[in-house]
Amino acid sequence: MAKIMAVNAGSSSIKFQLLEMPEEKVIASGVMERIGLAEGIFTLKYNGKKEETNPVLPTHAEGVQLLLDTLLDKGIVKSLNEISGVGHRVVQGGEYFKDSTLVDGPDGTVVKKIAELADLAPLHNPAHIIGIKAFYKALPNVPEVVVFDTVFHQTMPEEAYMYATPYEWYEKYGIRKYGAHGTSHKFVSQRCAEVMGKKLEDTKIIVCHLGNGASISAVEGGKCKDTSMGLTPLEGIPMGTRSGNLDPTVVSYICEKENKTAAEVVNILNKKSGYLGMSGRSNDARDVTQGMNDGDHRCKLTFDVQAKRIVDYIASYYVYMGGCDAICFTAGMGENLKHLRLNIAKRLGVLGVKIDEKLNDTFSDERIISTPDSKIKLYIIPTNEEVMIARDTLRVANIK
Repeated sequence: MAKIMAVNAGSSSIKFQLLEMPEEKVIASGVMERIGLAEGIFTLKYNGKKEETNPVLPTHAEGVQLLLDTLLDKGIVKSLNEISGVGHRVVQGGEYFKDSTLVDGPDGTVVKKIAELADLAPLHNPAHIIGIKAFYKALPNVPEVVVFDTVFHQTMPEEAYMYATPYEWYEKYGIRKYGAHGTSHKFVSQRCAEVMGKKLEDTKIIVCHLGNGASISAVEGGKCKDTSMGLTPLEGIPMGTRSGNLDPTVVSYICEKENKTAAEVVNILNKKSGYLGMSGRSNDARDVTQGMNDGDHRCKLTFDVQAKRIVDYIASYYVYMGGCDAICFTAGMGENLKHLRLNIAKRLGVLGVKIDEKLNDTFSDERIISTPDSKIKLYIIPTNEEVMIARDTLRVANIK
């Protein structure tokens, strides 16, 4: 048995799970939020308890140290030596990383390559590096493994990942679709096959990872055939603050009209668009839902636009795979936003999709929400990226 720390570091957060492996038992989990602000939030779950505190967390380094100190103080571990490995989610691995990889030190080749790829995931890769270095400082002798969102999507055929731009851009700069959320898409598609009682290689599954960041993937035989995110996580469907697909001329047009640089406009498309930009209210789906329920047209429009775009991808993937066994909803909105699932399902009626509204309205974890005669099964399958990270950490670091 080994204790593995699975880490997902964001620009101002650290999400974590401490797991007993290979049993995949969660010993403790939680999240540190608002790192770098005046007051942080530290949520910790262990032994059936949930505790929340408001520490000051100037940087990720203080957050990691507080996490490890808390594990000791609460008796969750008797010694930090019990932690056998640390696995980190990393969004962008480009074409360089074809599998999860052992980190060769805080300033080694792996970290340098992740830094080089930061232009393709500017909101994520720099934060992941901070998390890696923070854990190295606190646990210098513990092996660390990086698990890339992009690896699962490396099975896409050329026709799916290439852009119709000058081919030299691909050769010189690696301009192509890479995708993201691969760890989640892999876990959910594998779990869906288990739930359906089918061999993974015999399945055609569409996974809808709908969180503040959101992506859709076509998974055939357990391998990704196409996905909605592209060179960066900006491509695809509208998200919490991201625009998703649009005419690239919008960038130059707004540059001219508002005297902005291309970088400034792309920053707006990344951080001030999506739910936030359309609704004018919030990037949080709960706030936009409240606005919709209060009769706010822009809030309703926000969900309608996203549902329409999601269905565009589902229909495309249905044709591309030559059918579909199941559509899975996962992540924060996918698992909790019943009105969005209903909106999507009703638009898919032409494909023989039938949602059971009572099952859709019932709050529970993993479940089927389609009717028995639905031609495509609809499932809610909570994602568990941390388990996938822990599995790969155990494998790559050869921890016994």
